[in-house]
Amino acid sequence: MKYSIPRGTQDILPGESEKWQYIENKARDLCARYRYREIRTPMFEQTELFARGVGDTTDIVQKEMYTFEDKGGRSLTLRPEGTASTVRSFVDQKMHGWADQPVKLFYIGPMFRYERPQSGRMRQFVQFGVEAMGSSDPAIDAEVIGLAMDFYRELGLKGVKLVLNSLGDQESRENHRNALISHFEPVIGELCSDCQARLEKNPLRILDCKKDRDHEKMAAAPSILDYLNEESKAYFETVKSYLEAMGIPYEVDPGLVRGLDYYNNTAFEIMIDGEGFGAITTLMGGGRYNGLVEEIGGPETPGIGFALSIERLLMALESQGITLPVNHGIDAYMVALGDAAKAHVPKLVHELRSAGLSVDTDYLNRKMKGQMKAAGRLHARYALILGDEELEAGTIEVKHMETGNQETIQISELAAYLQAGSVKGV
Repeated sequence: MKYSIPRGTQDILPGESEKWQYIENKARDLCARYRYREIRTPMFEQTELFARGVGDTTDIVQKEMYTFEDKGGRSLTLRPEGTASTVRSFVDQKMHGWADQPVKLFYIGPMFRYERPQSGRMRQFVQFGVEAMGSSDPAIDAEVIGLAMDFYRELGLKGVKLVLNSLGDQESRENHRNALISHFEPVIGELCSDCQARLEKNPLRILDCKKDRDHEKMAAAPSILDYLNEESKAYFETVKSYLEAMGIPYEVDPGLVRGLDYYNNTAFEIMIDGEGFGAITTLMGGGRYNGLVEEIGGPETPGIGFALSIERLLMALESQGITLPVNHGIDAYMVALGDAAKAHVPKLVHELRSAGLSVDTDYLNRKMKGQMKAAGRLHARYALILGDEELEAGTIEVKHMETGNQETIQISELAAYLQAGSVKGV
């Protein structure tokens, strides 16, 4: 029986996986500079965590979660996003009691959503995200945004645009909520069933509807910015002033509401307008979620974070013709000629690998021509040619694949020779 890969998933093969490793290493390096430390949470959690944390009016909870019952009758869900799990761990592991506050974390890992697979949207996808919990200082909003912008800048993406909004504090949101209900109530019958269900529960989510986005009432909807109280206005102005001081340009979009229920105050997205990548497309999103820690059973703790799709990032890089500096080659390829030489190769290859060198050799009993072709395909810097006579003399032939030059080296000096060449890049 032939088995096919599940719809909405992908095999990341050698040649492509190196790009992922480069991006993940870039993320880890950047987070270390910003002092964000890695957290790894389970890939499944109690279903209630996401219903409460993400919001039961969201498409994720209502339509997209992979939920199952285990043998103990417990309802579990494959994580659809990273923030709820990270906050659950923050509460569960009592990180709010750590001396070093705020707690600054990052994660890289697979998420799962049941939706129609399309370009840039998979049912299993990988997110890189950061969360900072324990500070209500607007400066950390700017720091989180700065980290995200640095990530794209250091990867070389062009046409990246930061879009900001404020969703306000609880008082501001409540006033805006009432205005939205009054605005949409007269025409609610003209909107989709999802919007009708959201009118009382979470009318802000109506603004994020894809089906009704062209309805005349959408463009005329009350702006959250008109309902911000003085405290929320001051907070937003301070965040913007920090971004300006950091030299990070932005646009304010009152229609930016994000797709998750836990956001308040600062909300942001990073978009790209790239030829070959379609219209302006969202690369990542994030914002403040003051109140989420309490919702999940912890003490009052402010928080902010973002998450981005690595799949979508790779599409953006490809659309701009950006080649990541990934090394697909190896230091050396061992060519064995003769029975005695072949018998000695495993020991010699192991010694070179133990010395920190990337080395491969032939396991198909190919002739010299076939082995040299393999060395070329693997982009080996050197071909190490060992025959029975060379072995007896304690020497080995080292061929520089780029120049074709060949030298005779003592086997005892081979590791040091190759290491020196690797450092020099020759």
